[in-house]
Amino acid sequence: MVLQSLQKDINHAKASPLKITFLGTGTSQGIPVIGSSHPVCLSTDLRDKRLRVSVLVEWDDFCFVVDCGPDFRQQMLRAEVSRIDGILFTHEHADHTMGLDDIRPFFFRQGDIPIYAHKRVLGELRKRFPYIFVSGSEKYPGAPGVKEIEVVDNRPLQLGGISVVPISAMHNQLQVFGYRFGDFAYLTDVKTISDEEMEKAKGLKVLVINALRTEPHPSHLNLEEALQLIEKLKPEKAYITHISHLLGFHAEVEKELPEGVFLAYDNLQLQL
Repeated sequence: MVLQSLQKDINHAKASPLKITFLGTGTSQGIPVIGSSHPVCLSTDLRDKRLRVSVLVEWDDFCFVVDCGPDFRQQMLRAEVSRIDGILFTHEHADHTMGLDDIRPFFFRQGDIPIYAHKRVLGELRKRFPYIFVSGSEKYPGAPGVKEIEVVDNRPLQLGGISVVPISAMHNQLQVFGYRFGDFAYLTDVKTISDEEMEKAKGLKVLVINALRTEPHPSHLNLEEALQLIEKLKPEKAYITHISHLLGFHAEVEKELPEGVFLAYDNLQLQL
């Protein structure tokens, strides 16, 4: 019954054309890694230069960001974003959250910025950015403000006239959320996902999924595991993100991928 209800929300979201911009496609250290002489870190191919992972999703007059890492300011400037309607968080790790203070220009123009996250993640953000969450006379006048919205399993978010479906997965022992916007789903920092949650990610035009490297990793899919998951879900196209320099050169890896599977790269835009 839950999946039948969610299917109605997925179908409702398909009515709005989406524009997807990959703000960052790198892992927690980004590429190049500071001080590294690894060949990929020294690459002159711009597709091998990756900021921390994040994506911009736009439709109609709405603009939402998934994750807000330490490169957030640079990503907003590079993508020429002047307004956001909210930030959806996948989980609380630093490479996904530490840019929250840089919402200040948006806050000064718009007021409190809506943030959407698991209850646990909202609690972690309050600990790390306490000055953002205070109110009244105690609030520092230059600090931004947010409006907290809890993301709950199997409860779609109503954003900009469409239903966005949360997809729960595991990042080793840590629960993370991915999000489905109509025919597009974004899953990062996934290691395992239940059969029930995978049902939410079927019938897609585009799936974005993480693949850290070729060697196995305890909390991330490696390339082989990501390709196996893509084969199960059978999207029309799939893009790999949250990429480490250890995966290899973009141009070389992409040539070896199956038909319909691609490496994402910073600034890549998709239209659905």
